[in-house]
Amino acid sequence: MKISDELKGVLLAFVSVIAVSNVYIFSKAALMEVSMPQFGVYWFSIGLSWIFLYGCTQRTYRSIKEFAKRNLGILAVLGLIEVAGTYFFFKAIDTISNPAVTSFIGNISPVFVITLSFFLLRERFNRQEFVGMLFAIAGAFIISYKGDTAFRDMFIDGTQYVLYYGAFAAISAIIIKKNIRNINPVILTTNRSFFLLVFSVMALVSSEESLTIPFKPLLNIFIGASLGPFLTVIAGYLALQYIPLSKKAIISSTKGLFVLFGAYLYFGQFPDMITIIGGLITILGLLLIAFGKRKIPKPKEVS
Repeated sequence: MKISDELKGVLLAFVSVIAVSNVYIFSKAALMEVSMPQFGVYWFSIGLSWIFLYGCTQRTYRSIKEFAKRNLGILAVLGLIEVAGTYFFFKAIDTISNPAVTSFIGNISPVFVITLSFFLLRERFNRQEFVGMLFAIAGAFIISYKGDTAFRDMFIDGTQYVLYYGAFAAISAIIIKKNIRNINPVILTTNRSFFLLVFSVMALVSSEESLTIPFKPLLNIFIGASLGPFLTVIAGYLALQYIPLSKKAIISSTKGLFVLFGAYLYFGQFPDMITIIGGLITILGLLLIAFGKRKIPKPKEVS
């Protein structure tokens, strides 16, 4: 039975979601015992090794010889954006005690993606999608709101890092979507991991920390990095070849449920009821966006 391109994209997107859900768990476990620079060096070394081996088996890197200068510039810009976005991603995981909370707040990220898609990729959205975006924002607000009246103390610590990551991730996703046909996903993934590894090494040297870490966090890093920089990104980039950016963003929103279950099994942590309610509201909002997208009629061709 032949699988349609859309089904391929959906399946790849779900593979990416399951892999990234485990990233939240294993990176949190590792960051509880090692510093960010130490974590980054090992995490992205392992991730880059996996993707490099995969690229060599697929003979992907031969296409670099045919690269236009424009593509090299795009890779450089993407690398810098990924460094900033990924730093804030792991900073949020390190700061917020429960990775499920980080994941639920992160459901606001597709709102950034869809908004930029509207302005830059001319992907339209209707009233139902707009309501869904409001739900996603409201859910994230409920989760992160502490109750203090002063704006500086209004949200739980770490919320700001999730928002920074969401903004950078949206910009990166738009650039990738516009160039996914010209630059192989394997090269995009290699570029991302390379930039992040270089940044991590620079941070480790600057902090003058030791490269020696205990075995347990190293094991957590190995598992998480095998799923994260490799499987998550590869599957995510490949999915964009078959489905719209907005649909991938919606599928990605379900990761909070996987992280919730994983955090309970691994750490014995379960968020309070208000966090779960807020998380479900964000997912509801993103489902409204997903179903709303189907209602947008395709423009008629002018003969």
